[in-house]
Amino acid sequence: MGKRRGNFNFYQTFEYFSPKWRGILGLVFWFIIGALLGNGIVLVMTKFLGQQAAMEYGTVISYPIMFIPPMVFAAVRSRRKEMEIGAVGSPLDQDGFAPLGGWLCAALVMVVTLASGVISDGITSALPPMPEWLEEALKSMTSGNFWLNFLCVSIFAPLFEEWLCRGMVLRGLLDRGVKPFWAILFSAVFFGIIHLNIWQMIPAILIGMILGYVYWKTRSLKLTMLMHFTNNTFALILSHIDSLKDAEGWMQVLGEWYWPAFAASLLLVALFFVTFRRIPAPAAK
Repeated sequence: MGKRRGNFNFYQTFEYFSPKWRGILGLVFWFIIGALLGNGIVLVMTKFLGQQAAMEYGTVISYPIMFIPPMVFAAVRSRRKEMEIGAVGSPLDQDGFAPLGGWLCAALVMVVTLASGVISDGITSALPPMPEWLEEALKSMTSGNFWLNFLCVSIFAPLFEEWLCRGMVLRGLLDRGVKPFWAILFSAVFFGIIHLNIWQMIPAILIGMILGYVYWKTRSLKLTMLMHFTNNTFALILSHIDSLKDAEGWMQVLGEWYWPAFAASLLLVALFFVTFRRIPAPAAK
C-alpha cells in the first residue's frame, strides 16, 4: 500500500473498517476487555510492587493496554474487508484545511478548546460536589511525576481516544451515511460515556461536539489530537502550579473574572464556527 503524505501511516491499518452500529458494539466489547486487562495488571503491580509503585506507574501501563484489543479487532476487520474485490479504504486522517490552511486551523482549534473548557466549568458548577474518592482519583492522574502524567494524559489520551472516538466511531458513522449532526452527537456522547462519571462526561460531550465538527469538516485526526493535547496539557500544567493546583476549575482560577471570561468564550466559540464554515462540507458517500 502506498504512503500518503500528511497522514499517519499507522492508521492505514484500519481504513477499510468503517463501523456502524454492530461494529461499534464490537469495539465497545473489546474496549471493555482491554479495560479489564489493564485493571488486572494494576492489581498485579499492587500485589508485587506495592501500592505506591502501582499508583505511579500503573496508569501509564494499563491505559494503552485498554486500547490494544479494540485495535486488534479493528485491524482484523479492516484486513478482511481489504481482501474483498473492489474494496475502497477510507483514510482516518486527511488534510481538509482549505481554504483556511493548516496553521490557521491549528490556531483556531487550540483557542476554541480553551474557550470550551471555560464554558463547561459554568455548566458543571450546577452539578452536586464531586465525591471525594473520585476527586482524589482524578488528581492522582495530574499529580506526582510530571513526565509520566504527561505521557499518559497528553500523549496516550489524544492518540488512543481520538483513534477510537473520531477515527473509528465518527468516521464509521459518516461513511455509512448517518447524518453529520447525529453522527457527531453520538460520537460526543460516546466520548463522554467512556469517562465513566458525569463530572467529566458533560465537559467531554461539549468538547466532543466541537471535536466531531472539526473532524467532519477536515477529516483530520491531527487537528482533533491537537485539541485533545491542548485541553489535557493545559490542565496538567495548572495542576503543577502551586498556587493553582487545588483549584477545581476555571471558576476558582479566574474568580470574579470568570463570568466575563465565560461570555468572551461564548463569543470565541461562535466566531470559530463562523470561520470554520468556510471549509466546504465533505461530499456524502
